[in-house]
Amino acid sequence: MEMKLRAPAVPLITVDPYFSIWSMGDKLNESDTKHWTEKPHRMIGTVTVDGKDYLFMGVNPDSPKMEQIGLDIQALATKYRFACEEIQLTVTFLTPLLMDDLKLMSRPVSYIHAEVRSNDGKKRDVTIRISVDDEICQNLKYEFPTEYADLSQPGFACGRVGSKIQRPLTKAGDDLRINWGYVYLASNHAQAAVSATAGTNEYGTVNHTLALSIALDTEQNAEGLVTVAYDDIQSIEYFHEPLNAYWKKDGQTIEAVIKQALSEYGSLSEKCERFSSELFREAAEAGNENYAELVSLAYRQAIAAHKLCADPNGDVLFISKENFSNGCAATVDVTYPSIPQFLIYNPELVKGMLRPIFKYASTEVWHFDFAPHDVGTYPLLNGQVYSHGTCPTWQMPVEECGNMLICTAAVALAENDITFAQENWSHLETWCDYLIRNGVDPDNQLCTDDFAGHLAHNCNLSIKAIMGIASFSILNRLAGEEEKAEALMKIAGSMTDQWLSMAANEDGTYRLAFDRPGSFSMKYNAVWDSIFGLDLFPSDTFKAETKAYIEKHSGPFGLMLDNRNTYTKSDWLVWSATLCENKEDFNAIVDRLWHAYDQSESRVPMTDFYSTTDAKKVNFQNRSVQGGLFIKLLMDKGI
Repeated sequence: MEMKLRAPAVPLITVDPYFSIWSMGDKLNESDTKHWTEKPHRMIGTVTVDGKDYLFMGVNPDSPKMEQIGLDIQALATKYRFACEEIQLTVTFLTPLLMDDLKLMSRPVSYIHAEVRSNDGKKRDVTIRISVDDEICQNLKYEFPTEYADLSQPGFACGRVGSKIQRPLTKAGDDLRINWGYVYLASNHAQAAVSATAGTNEYGTVNHTLALSIALDTEQNAEGLVTVAYDDIQSIEYFHEPLNAYWKKDGQTIEAVIKQALSEYGSLSEKCERFSSELFREAAEAGNENYAELVSLAYRQAIAAHKLCADPNGDVLFISKENFSNGCAATVDVTYPSIPQFLIYNPELVKGMLRPIFKYASTEVWHFDFAPHDVGTYPLLNGQVYSHGTCPTWQMPVEECGNMLICTAAVALAENDITFAQENWSHLETWCDYLIRNGVDPDNQLCTDDFAGHLAHNCNLSIKAIMGIASFSILNRLAGEEEKAEALMKIAGSMTDQWLSMAANEDGTYRLAFDRPGSFSMKYNAVWDSIFGLDLFPSDTFKAETKAYIEKHSGPFGLMLDNRNTYTKSDWLVWSATLCENKEDFNAIVDRLWHAYDQSESRVPMTDFYSTTDAKKVNFQNRSVQGGLFIKLLMDKGI
């Protein structure tokens, strides 16, 4: 069954923030493939049938195009079907991001599988050719001269291209691509061969296009497998120490990993197919098929907006990049919305998001009694850069304290293990105390929706403080500190009572800010009251609220974030829909998000910040926060 959703961008290769290639059109052979930043990362795919060339991927004016007759996007694979007069071609792009195997998930190897069959039963000789441009290992094409190496061995065709000048970890920023490391094309097919084409620009800078060809036929030799891989040499600078990607932790080379990947395709593709089918089924039961398509499209994007590494102690680090918001790394209020996906499939990854924050908060540089916002600009994690590091003006004190406490409690419940929290107990206690003192009626400050500016008396932020304090109560209970747990839950209950009184509008809905009667905002932070089974809010608290979401506060393409503007956030939209009492109302809200992506003119990897009136992107794309779309699945599965 093919996806009904017209994806705004189609995932092809999804490994990490740098190794990320997409098709941003309806057909694979009508535009260049691109990095998520929309800069060309060109891959060209052609088939030669009995001496006649056809184009199935990318742009090449010299080749007639195959007709694209099908596209299906699953959680882990993208499958295209093409036809020409002589044959049909199925091309599958697979990145096996299975979170129960972190070395596999970290492996920077993505598959392109091709299968051909004759239209008329006659045997056809077919050559598949995949080429990649060296701009994949450049921030901008021709930035450095590149060089080609043929690494082929018997039974293993492999070529490599990279810059002659290798300077790992020398640039950080948002709208940047990697300019170090090497891209590889490889195959274990007996009829595979690699080559490279060299060229120069007007200044004499040498560039290369790397290509791999496989000779097939439509009878006994109808399938070919290609891997596209990337060795970034070093991945992250972590408090001034360069770190390797997680897949290197046991000393494997990239060539060995590519060979292993080629040998495992059959079993992995079956495993990925089963996972994708099960995810779709569970999501359709939780909502409907529209919801299932949304989480399927979000799955690879949310993972590949991170880099998986091991810290100097061997512990997991899972570093997010704030794609097209500011390039910050390990941002707490980007971690928080993303965690539903990772709590379901591997809570260790949530710990990997939180470790940099706990480490930075332990340094002398961080002198505040609230939690940091971030730990650097990707890929350099040397300390907070938001608000110029420690400038007080643009901090998010209640936001980040609440986020850290909620995330840590969620991990402890998901793993049924308090160890990680106990390792960081003093920070958690300090941040809980901050919320007790400052959380019930927050002063003028930013929250995660910082694009809307500072706001005092923020009702939704107050809920986050309540949930943060309740989260530390949960942790104390799990640690056997029943008296402390009870005292904290009593404080959270008292704050909830105050909130219900101060936030109420006359119609049974709740305000944006305590001092703004008649206003509204999404109350997405309240979702943890149900997920954690806290029952701090009476069961019918948000009945009128969610009815108003559907009847009063939605544009044609979604629920508005609050009354100040007609834009929305996709993650918070689904969290708010999860507050609904029944599945029908949940679907009524989430269906509009589906229509937004289906019809948006903004052909980019799922934006989380867009207009509810015309579905156009306001800002942000390809961010990890789309992991938040899994919140309904998390609610249904339980924690």
